[in-house]
Amino acid sequence: MSTTRSSRLLPDLAPWRSSRDFRLLFFQGAITFFTSVMAMIALPLQIKHLTDSPLAVGAMGAVELVPLVVFGLYGGALADAIDRRRMILLSEAGLGVLALVLLVNSLLPNPLLWPLYVVAAGVSALAGLQRPALDSMMARIVPHEQMTAAAALNALRYQIGAIAGPALAGLVVAYAGYPAAYGVTVAGFALSVLLCTRLAPAPPSPDAQRPSLRGIAEGARYAWSRPVLLGTYAADLAAMFFAFPNTIFPFLADELDAVWALGLMYSAGAVGSLALGMTSGWTSRVRRHGLFVVCGAAVWGVAIAAAGWFTDIWVVLACLAVAGAGDMLSGLGRATIWNQTIPEELRGRLAGIEVLSYSVGPQLGQVRAGTVAGWTGTRPAFWSGGLMCVAAVAALSVMLPKLVTYDADRDEDALRRRAAKGRAAKGRAAKGRAAKGRAEEDRAGEETGPLPTTTS
Repeated sequence: MSTTRSSRLLPDLAPWRSSRDFRLLFFQGAITFFTSVMAMIALPLQIKHLTDSPLAVGAMGAVELVPLVVFGLYGGALADAIDRRRMILLSEAGLGVLALVLLVNSLLPNPLLWPLYVVAAGVSALAGLQRPALDSMMARIVPHEQMTAAAALNALRYQIGAIAGPALAGLVVAYAGYPAAYGVTVAGFALSVLLCTRLAPAPPSPDAQRPSLRGIAEGARYAWSRPVLLGTYAADLAAMFFAFPNTIFPFLADELDAVWALGLMYSAGAVGSLALGMTSGWTSRVRRHGLFVVCGAAVWGVAIAAAGWFTDIWVVLACLAVAGAGDMLSGLGRATIWNQTIPEELRGRLAGIEVLSYSVGPQLGQVRAGTVAGWTGTRPAFWSGGLMCVAAVAALSVMLPKLVTYDADRDEDALRRRAAKGRAAKGRAAKGRAAKGRAEEDRAGEETGPLPTTTS
């Protein structure tokens, strides 16, 4: 009995077994993330090494934000208009080329500064283009009822990389230098491109529109008209804006006389997310995914507030880990609702809006945390932001009750999307049977040879 119960907690591997393309994208994503972390760590360190200026390092974030927003929205419209496999493949190849630029620059006798900013902006733009295509692919290649399991596996992959990747990257940069770090990134993208070439084509719908501002606006109007979707975006923005304190972790470590624990603060959230991911099997059996979004965001806010209230460093780290688990739970709910309800012809554009949801929130949250900490002190910035997050989530629950009551087995959009996927699967199966029948007829004709002719 205990074995059965424990097995139900383990991650649900059904998407791996049912979808070859999911397996390819899973390993492609793992390789890309793990190796690109090398460049993510090396790039700001190299800017610091060349300039010794905190302002110069911070400027990297400024050059990244605008391309991510602009190309994220355009990438969403593009993902609805062209083959998504092609988008993923070309953008992955482009990221590999940018990594090669970093490698070549690092090998110069006197590495240049300006290419580092150009590459940072280019990576942000290509990531903005690619992410909607990747996100919208999941809704196509994974069976409808396995969306939560797929989201959990993807999050688990990310959390493992977020914990192990930076630690390994730090060692490589410290002991082997920048060229070695960038070289690993180039090799990772080369392998990733090879995996992408094996993906099945993902063409747009026959009536797909050309990418345009009107098309982007159409996607925004659809999201605005769906309270459930609107609630997922709003809950994520509220959680990140009010309670994303990463930028003031160094100041909290100083106040707690625990500078040695600064790295643990940054990784504690990932540890909490990983713990939930490793025991996420039960989430596949839940249908009320809106509760995931609301409860997860509320847990995040409460835990961040507690981290600013307690003074024992180990309690603070435990609170940050709980916050990470809450964020993971909310993320599972958001991803499942998005993939289960958004029509195929709008999936790319809505994925572009999702880019704004998870990129703008943390950026603004860091500004809020730093500003409030300057006015009131570091710890009040933590607990006040956490409490405001909880209040905002509670208000959203009242204003958008359909988010709380969302049920995958009853929601009209989810049922419509499930039926559409079922029809598409039957159509592909019918085409496969027809092609197999024609092939068998051709083989039979070859075996019997031509019919005899008669002469008078």
